[in-house]
Amino acid sequence: MKIIRYIAFPFVPAYYLVTCLRNKLYDSGIKKSTVYDVPVICVGNLSVGGTGKTPMIEYLINLLKTDFRVATLSRGYKRKTQGFQLADENSNAESIGDEPFQFYNKFKGEIMVSVDADRNNGIKNLLSQEKSPEVILLDDAFQHRKVKAGFNILLTTYSKPYFNDIVLPTGDLREPRSGAQRADVIVVTKCPDNLSDSDKQDYLERIKPKDNQDVFFSSIVYSDEVVCKGQGIKLEELPEFTLVTGIANASPMLEFLNTQGCIYKHLNYKDHHEFSKNDIQNLEKEDLIVTTEKDFMRLKQYESLKEKLYYLPIKVSLDNEKAFDIKIKRFIASMQ
Repeated sequence: MKIIRYIAFPFVPAYYLVTCLRNKLYDSGIKKSTVYDVPVICVGNLSVGGTGKTPMIEYLINLLKTDFRVATLSRGYKRKTQGFQLADENSNAESIGDEPFQFYNKFKGEIMVSVDADRNNGIKNLLSQEKSPEVILLDDAFQHRKVKAGFNILLTTYSKPYFNDIVLPTGDLREPRSGAQRADVIVVTKCPDNLSDSDKQDYLERIKPKDNQDVFFSSIVYSDEVVCKGQGIKLEELPEFTLVTGIANASPMLEFLNTQGCIYKHLNYKDHHEFSKNDIQNLEKEDLIVTTEKDFMRLKQYESLKEKLYYLPIKVSLDNEKAFDIKIKRFIASMQ
């Protein structure tokens, strides 16, 4: 795969120019972006792959759901439906996608969860509901410029920041680094726990945020137990198990499990992997399976796995949580 990417390097300038032109057309107003009266918060990134968007959306849900009617709007990647879908008791990972289904399972009855590849159409459908949302969280929509979000949160991983990358197809950037200027907040995600102030300062100097941009540093906090049907098992009590991951980068999870002294066999699939009949038959042979919460949403439908399938919960920890929360709530207040 890396060889193919290097071979494709001559296409990098063309991709760069096309994405630059697209952004210029939106920035100049030649291509129109729709602005909404309701607070719209976008969580996204410049790169392909996992930067921690799902945990960040869940952080925002927990921050806002008590005081506001909150709705999430995702594309619903790899779902088998079309158009606008509002999650209900009949929804599953196939109908709305694994990450939106995760939101629905975790916050059922507390928020609205929706999917639509056309974000404008999705927002219009949400606002037409009898109890329309007071805040809309756009999941992975930083490049979806047909909607002009009121507040943009840009995520970049500590191990592979956007300022060290180039655009596709050789690099991982969906658009040039200059796109970061649209962000109101930049969050460096998946930071090591022992990140020093000097490390943060080094990142700030390389990010070169604008005067109105705040930069935060976040890390993943793993639970000390795995969960199945509401029941937990402490990691220290786990026997040997099979770890199943279908995410962009499983390395942080592996590092955590190793520090906990867990003994496991790792089955690593590509991001958003669609488990085949053969995959399930092989998993049925395993005694105990631990997976991510996202993969759990796709695997829990199989009756043969239900009694042996557990997931490891995670959440986001921000270095200056209070300042971040205030910034989000001030934006919402400014729209009211």
